[in-house]
Amino acid sequence: MALFSKLFSKIRSGSVSAQEWSDLESSLIESDLGAQSAHEVIELAKKLKSDSLEDSVSTILESWLSARSRDLAHAESRTTTILVIGVNGTGKTTSVAKLAQLLHANGSAVIVAAADTFRAAAIEQLQTWGARIGIPVVAGKAQGDPASVAFDAISQAISSRADYLVIDTAGRLHTKSGLMDELEKIRRVVEKLSPIDEVLLVVDATTGQNGISQAKTFAEKLQVTGLIATKMDGSAKGGITLAIERETGLPVKFVGTGESIGDFQPFNSKSYLQGLISD
Repeated sequence: MALFSKLFSKIRSGSVSAQEWSDLESSLIESDLGAQSAHEVIELAKKLKSDSLEDSVSTILESWLSARSRDLAHAESRTTTILVIGVNGTGKTTSVAKLAQLLHANGSAVIVAAADTFRAAAIEQLQTWGARIGIPVVAGKAQGDPASVAFDAISQAISSRADYLVIDTAGRLHTKSGLMDELEKIRRVVEKLSPIDEVLLVVDATTGQNGISQAKTFAEKLQVTGLIATKMDGSAKGGITLAIERETGLPVKFVGTGESIGDFQPFNSKSYLQGLISD
């Protein structure tokens, strides 16, 4: 990222010209922050009394980050259940495997539910990852009932006293009402036995402003608790993560930064802003 560092290095001291303000606004737009938000940053930065334009912009952007906790929920005396949602192509199923691996590596007993029965490849992918990581994967038949898979998985998680259950779900277009109904059914069925503690929405950080509309739609229909931003490996411009947090108030909890199973870590807002502005 660091889309603004060269520009800031040119204008670290002295007054800022009209052209430099324009260049900064263009850089903000190019970062996928959005035209309206970019314009707001410029107008606010002009009003802030600071010796450093970089500090002013950093202060503004930091204030737009979600104030909610970025910690993953953890139930002390029962299985913590995590529902992972998102549209196809965002890296949802891969993120499920990566999250399971991260929890497993930290010493937790994890079960994965392959409830994206819409895609046989998603089931096979999780079964392959599960075998490689060494964690059980509960699966059903392709085109089967996702809620039935989720129910079997939470039943097994409870009986085996697993620390975490991570549920993969179908990822058809977020504008399809049938998908939302399906996700709500999964929630109802699982919560007959145990609460769902997290609903994590996977967003492709390279999709630009479309990611905001996806996040808003899911947040309106489901009780989303946090985000996973994928493809944050250099191809993403980065600003969309901040834009989604500002628009929805939802915190990014994890980021995927590559193809390998270990390319996944908790989101660090300070490092994110530093990388966006000054690295």
